[in-house]
Amino acid sequence: MLSGLLASSGGSRAWAQATSPSPPAGQGLHSLFVASGKLFFGTATDTNNINDVPYQAIATNQSEFGMIVPENSQKWEVVQPTLRQFVYNNSDVVASRAKANRQLFRCHTLTWHSQLPQFISTTSWTRATLTAAIQAHIANVVGHFKGQCYSWDVVNEALADNGTFRNDVFLQTLGTDYLGISFTAAAAADPDSKLYYNDFNLETIKAKADGAVAIVKILQSANVRIDGVGFQAHFNVGQTPNKTSLVATMERFTSLGLDVTLSELDIAHTKLPATPSALEQQSRDYVSAVDACLAVPKCLGITVWQFTDKYSWIPSTFPGKGDACLFTANYTKKPAYFAVSNLLVQAAAARVQAGGTSAPASASPTVATTSSPTSFTQGSGTAAASPLPTSGGHSLLEAITAKGLGSFLLPLVGVVFLAL
Repeated sequence: MLSGLLASSGGSRAWAQATSPSPPAGQGLHSLFVASGKLFFGTATDTNNINDVPYQAIATNQSEFGMIVPENSQKWEVVQPTLRQFVYNNSDVVASRAKANRQLFRCHTLTWHSQLPQFISTTSWTRATLTAAIQAHIANVVGHFKGQCYSWDVVNEALADNGTFRNDVFLQTLGTDYLGISFTAAAAADPDSKLYYNDFNLETIKAKADGAVAIVKILQSANVRIDGVGFQAHFNVGQTPNKTSLVATMERFTSLGLDVTLSELDIAHTKLPATPSALEQQSRDYVSAVDACLAVPKCLGITVWQFTDKYSWIPSTFPGKGDACLFTANYTKKPAYFAVSNLLVQAAAARVQAGGTSAPASASPTVATTSSPTSFTQGSGTAAASPLPTSGGHSLLEAITAKGLGSFLLPLVGVVFLAL
C-alpha cells in the first residue's frame, strides 16, 4: 500500500509539497538525506556569523547540516592577499568548526576569475610565471588543509553563459592549459580530496553545459583527474528547471564517470515581499531540485548557499531579489523547508522498503586526521555520526501493521529510522 501511495504522487512527488506544523522529531535535512542514500546535506557559512548564537545553533547541528563550506574565507584574495604571504585565520576557524561538530568540510575555491588579490591584475605575467603562481598558491592552500577537505572546488566559473571561456588573466596567459595546471596541482597537494569543477547556469543554458562537458573532456584527455562537477543551482522562483530537465543535465556528466552535486542551492523571489502563492512555488521548486538529486545515483549531496535569508548574498548582489533560503532572517523554517523534509521522509521510507542501507558506493570521503570521532569513515561511504536507533529488527511492514497506516504517515520518519 505504501509503494502505491508513493507511486501515485508522480515524478514531482506532489504531496511532499504540503507544509507541516513541525518537522520530524530529531531528524534534520542531513539525517534524512543520508537515510535516503545520499552523502550530505550542507550549508555555506563563514566567520561573519560566528558570534550569532541562534545561527550557530542551526549551522552546527549535524542532523541538519552534515557539511559546511566557507563562503569566502578560502578565496585567493583572502588567503594570499599579497604575493607569497598566506593568511588562514578565518578559514581555519571554519575548518575547526567542521571538525568539532563532526561535519564534512568542503573547500572553496582555488582558480577563479573573481575575488583575486590586486597583485594578480597588476603583474605582467608570462606563461612560466603565472603557471608558477597558480602552482604555488594551490600547493600552499591545499597543503595547509590537507586531510581536512572532503572536496575542493578547483576551478570555479571558467565559462561565460554562451559556453566560451571567460577572457580572464588565466585564459589570456595560458589558454585552457590553466585547467590542467590547477587540477594537477590540487591532486598533488592532497591526493585524497575530491576535485570539482563548479559553475552556475549549467542547469539552464545548454551552451554553458556543453562548455562544461568540454572542460571535463579536456582534462580527461590529458589524463588529469577530475572527480565531479558542482551545479551551483542559483535559481529564481518559478524559473527553476523541472526534475526531468535537471536529471538529464546531471546525467550528461555522470555518464563521463563523474560525481555531481548541487553545490550552492538557493531559489530567490524576484518580487518582495513574497506572496503565499510565491511561497508555494518556491516549495515546489526546491522539491524539484532535491528530487532530481535523489533520482541520480551519482548526485552525492546538496549544499545550500546559506540556510537563512539573514546572511544570503542575493539582496546585495541583485537588489530587489531575495528571500531565497530555507529559513527566514529570524530563523523560522519556511514552507520550502517542510516540503523538502517531507520529500526526504518519503525517499527514506521508500529506500527502507527497498532494502537499502548504505550511502552511495561511489562516495569515499576524506576525513581530517584527528583523535576525535569523525562524521564519516573513509572509504565506507557510511554515515557514522548520525547514528540511527534500532527497534529490535522490526520491519517497516510490522511497524505499519502495528500502528496503522493513518498514524504512520505523519510521523513517518520515526518509523523509517525504527525500521533500520
